[in-house]
Amino acid sequence: MASMTYGKHLPVAVVSFAAVALFVAGCGSGSTANNHLTPPPSVGSSFVVGTDAPLTVANVTSFTVPVESVTATDANNNTVQLVSGSPSVDFARFNGLQTLLDMNDVAVGTYTGISITLGAATVGYLNVPASGPPAIATAPVAYPDSASTYTYTQTLATPLVIAASSAPVGLRVDFDLRKSIQLESGSILDGSGNVDVTPTFDIGIVKNSDAGGYIDTLVAGVVSVGTQSFVVQGPHGENFTIDVSGTTEWENGESIGNLTTSSIVEVSGKLDLADQTLDADDVAILSQDGFYAAGQVTYVTPATGAAASFDLYVRGLLPTDTGLTLGDIATVDLSNDPKFFIYWMHNPLTELLFNSSQMMPGQHVSIGGPASGAASASDVTAKRVVLRQWGFNGTVTANNAAVPVKGVTAFQMQVNGFAGVLIPETVTVYCLPNLGWRNGLSGMSDLKVGDNVRVVGLLLNLSGQPVLVGHYVDALN
Repeated sequence: MASMTYGKHLPVAVVSFAAVALFVAGCGSGSTANNHLTPPPSVGSSFVVGTDAPLTVANVTSFTVPVESVTATDANNNTVQLVSGSPSVDFARFNGLQTLLDMNDVAVGTYTGISITLGAATVGYLNVPASGPPAIATAPVAYPDSASTYTYTQTLATPLVIAASSAPVGLRVDFDLRKSIQLESGSILDGSGNVDVTPTFDIGIVKNSDAGGYIDTLVAGVVSVGTQSFVVQGPHGENFTIDVSGTTEWENGESIGNLTTSSIVEVSGKLDLADQTLDADDVAILSQDGFYAAGQVTYVTPATGAAASFDLYVRGLLPTDTGLTLGDIATVDLSNDPKFFIYWMHNPLTELLFNSSQMMPGQHVSIGGPASGAASASDVTAKRVVLRQWGFNGTVTANNAAVPVKGVTAFQMQVNGFAGVLIPETVTVYCLPNLGWRNGLSGMSDLKVGDNVRVVGLLLNLSGQPVLVGHYVDALN
């Protein structure tokens, strides 16, 4: 199901951006006019998106690791590298959502094996002391045999076939945090204060037209602007061309004419059939002032009424050289009356459903403003606040609930993990007609009390009660 189709059917139009992504790569090849030299190899377009299966026992907030290499191998042991450099990736950042790390031309061939080498990693987790407020703590990762790196290999059930002049094909990489992190008697830490990790991935082939190949979210800074396209630079320094058309929807009543080289945008769409560009279904300008941060609201001041400020656990950050760092809890000042809107919601109800009076802990938001206003985590200035979707893990407490909206069913769940500390009360999950059921679920009838699920959706504050408008519901094994 394409996210754009889903969005058009919502009475509250919300679409995820979503989840994590990994690696695409390229092998460049030179050209020559000398007929006596070996001609360059043919190349085809490839991409990789990624997501993760979240941990439900421990309060893991991040899993940050440099990806040292991603290698594809054919039957003759010929290899191509799918990642340039060693980008640092937080596998827990896009919980249940799909994002793009890179796309490039790679040598044509039929590749049957994939290996991923990870460097030294750290885990962020919620530390709840015997007394005092909870805080975010970090711990180093310990790979098997105390190795400093870890290489995961997998034989592909369906080969990655790269052909010249064909539609893009790529990898969907699912990093299974639940199976990767080894708990010690229910604790995330071993006796040495490390987190024991044996990385586990589920890697499959996707076409650009597949649901698994759809890009829920790409957050990047604008480099240049044309008439029907613009170029952005992603969080790891790679450039992408974004094509827009008459069907592209723009948030907050804006358009391509509002873009500048100080803009930071969020884009959803799919890779073009003909070239290495992203055809945008939706574009939101998250910042016009060169600074963006995103994460979960941990505290709102005051707790009721119009918020004067809120605390933000920082999961995403552009640029990275401000006073903030990933894993900070930043205090965001709202005294300058910033704009509020919801990503992928194109009607005036935005201001009624999300504003300074509708904020609550657990919501996933982004802020935009001047980089100079983020010199200190204790005092951040925001000009824009955007409500975004996130993956909430929980246990089903009731498989039917009354909903005052015709054609909408609902269930209730207790949120677990980090978000569960922020949202202690039971949450009602609204299931709209085009909600996507995944990982073995096909509808409400499959849900049973006690089931562990992940709801990727939008957390709203309705009359002081948390309500999740679901985009996906995933069964958690």
